[in-house]
Amino acid sequence: MAGHSKWSQIKRKKAANDKQRGKIISKHIRAIQAAVRSGGSGDPSANLALKNCLSAAQTDNVPQDNIDRAIERALGGSEGNNYDEVIYEGYGPAGVALLIEALTDNRNRTIAEVRHVFSKHNGNMSGSTAWQFETKGVIVLADNSERAQELAIEAGAEDLELDGESLTIYTEPTQLYTAVETLEAQGLTPELSQLTKIPQTETALDSKDASKVIKMIEAFEELDDVQNVYSTANLESAAELVG
Repeated sequence: MAGHSKWSQIKRKKAANDKQRGKIISKHIRAIQAAVRSGGSGDPSANLALKNCLSAAQTDNVPQDNIDRAIERALGGSEGNNYDEVIYEGYGPAGVALLIEALTDNRNRTIAEVRHVFSKHNGNMSGSTAWQFETKGVIVLADNSERAQELAIEAGAEDLELDGESLTIYTEPTQLYTAVETLEAQGLTPELSQLTKIPQTETALDSKDASKVIKMIEAFEELDDVQNVYSTANLESAAELVG
């Protein structure tokens, strides 16, 4: 459940406190239910969207009981809310493009909340930004050895990125789950695996603007209906600037 930005968002989620963790689990459950209903199946082998949701939930350590109940409720049809997938586009400080994915049972409520965050943080919802992002599968391993890199390539990696002792693997969206299964069969357990949107061009920020953008993204993430926030901000360098 994260944007690109060199995994600044993911690192924050991994360090989440109990209250934040509850919110993260809730977002996964909502995504699983939406995938079951849109795909018409609770069987991941017949529902690629569900496969990807389960993979993301498992790497965030969502309890299996919660996952099973979410699938059962979604298959029941009448129990629980039906969520619509919606996307909001706009710009934040320093012209940073933002793409916000949400699952909502009340579009009026969600757009009002999203618009409020844009306004509060001196952004705006005008203009299209989706064209600035490309959908990819991403897998993060706590192993950047040559063996891990070779296995990643064999598993269908399009690109690899080394960061400290971690290895980030990019795949085509439809190859994400297959790549995860291939790596796990070789004894490599991903720290994270999910679909993400990668900016085609990143925006460099000074420390002042970096702080503003991070606060804005965090405000979006606090909204219950928001699933993912993607930006063109280079938040790896930004995190170093703002500490």
